[in-house]
Amino acid sequence: MIVDLHMHSTASDGSLAPAELMRRVAEAGVGMVALTDHDCIDGLPEAAETARSLGVHWVSGVEMSAQWFGHTLHILGYGFDPEATVLTDALAAVRDGRWRRAEQIGERLAGKRMPGAYEGAVAAQQAAGGDVSLPPGRPHFAEWMVQAGHVRDHGEAFRKWLGAGKLGDIRQHWPTLEEVVGQLRAAGGMAVVAHPWHYGLTRSKLRALLRQFAAAGGRGIEVANGKQPVDQVAYLGKLAVEFGFLASCGSDFHNPASPWTALGSMTALPPDCTPVWESSLFSA
Repeated sequence: MIVDLHMHSTASDGSLAPAELMRRVAEAGVGMVALTDHDCIDGLPEAAETARSLGVHWVSGVEMSAQWFGHTLHILGYGFDPEATVLTDALAAVRDGRWRRAEQIGERLAGKRMPGAYEGAVAAQQAAGGDVSLPPGRPHFAEWMVQAGHVRDHGEAFRKWLGAGKLGDIRQHWPTLEEVVGQLRAAGGMAVVAHPWHYGLTRSKLRALLRQFAAAGGRGIEVANGKQPVDQVAYLGKLAVEFGFLASCGSDFHNPASPWTALGSMTALPPDCTPVWESSLFSA
């Protein structure tokens, strides 16, 4: 069975509406799915109804932002109650922070001779079918920057302006790692570190992160994220076994134009890992 537990819809920074995304999930042969929008669960009801109608096993999901010693982390949550007050209140607070972050990114880019960045990101979000009642994300700023001729492509936008440690990487509004893990656990779910390689941590710092994550009650790590290199997946698999973590995988799909994140297409998990979907939270 193909399992894809990391993807995004127009409820955050993806290009497909939740229902359309689930239809494409089914067409791709995915048998188990989680929609994991950034700090948002608004798309879950529509996605869940569509996935179930198509015979795809559904798991509630979200990708929550957290901070850890100056680093912005993403924590995947699975199997929680979407109506749990502890979670909905936390996400509402983070959404307010995302609005402030979007405004600050626009101001910073304007200060670098890119005026109209915020308005352009909102326009890009709307053009992609996104819900403009929600804050625009960095991919929307990247799309505007491409359209305005400031960069050649999204990759350049993130390398120069929006990626980790760059001008658009504004992180002071995120809750702590322990807070996010606690919120997910209180809502009946589990916490999994998303794409551990993306944070630019040394191997010693990555181990420190995983030790603290485990102490906070974290349950797993995303061992395979899209078509990640085999050597990286193998190393993360070893860490999962060493720390007693469950192993997750996901395409990290945002839009159909990116073959690296095609739905249901991930590097295989190492055989010695215990898949996250063997947890009882995935059997409902």
